[in-house]
Amino acid sequence: MAVASQQEAKSSSFEFPKSYNFPPFFSPQPTALTRQAQLKKWSILIQRYCKHHRIFKLTIIDALETPLFHNATLKKRLSLRDAKAAIDYMASKDGGERAEWLGPEKSEAWIWWRKPDEWATVIATWVEETGQKGTVLTLYELVQGETTEKQEFYGLDMEVLRKSLNTLVKKGKAQVFGTEDQQGVKFF
Repeated sequence: MAVASQQEAKSSSFEFPKSYNFPPFFSPQPTALTRQAQLKKWSILIQRYCKHHRIFKLTIIDALETPLFHNATLKKRLSLRDAKAAIDYMASKDGGERAEWLGPEKSEAWIWWRKPDEWATVIATWVEETGQKGTVLTLYELVQGETTEKQEFYGLDMEVLRKSLNTLVKKGKAQVFGTEDQQGVKFF
């Protein structure tokens, strides 16, 4: 199966909300209240889509060509400016700080369908439940190891993992040590 058709097959298993099939959803709404509701719907859609596809970092220009921002059936797509507006909303307090721009050019953003502190809680719960406190684990085995294959954090982006572990370090619940490519973590 070609890469494009694999992506289409995976996208077809994602259930888009009803508003996605409504042409005005792809155009900025003129009234403030309606625009705010529209941005909220885009935020929820982006988070759900990224969670479904395990996307942690979104490159905006590339995403414009995916079903996330392009409804081929309607022949409608979100413009670059409107996609950035949706991410801006997500990055704001009103949007729940569910995105974070990477750099001033706003070409890439973290999409926080789970924020680093939420991932930290999931990981800390697993550590507690499996009796891993006091054990040293490599970051690689934490997100790619056999013991974590069935965990939600399996396959977690390494940068997101580091951000998450830093929240545990600040709370005195973990210590990260080693060099960039050979890092380990000990949980307390």
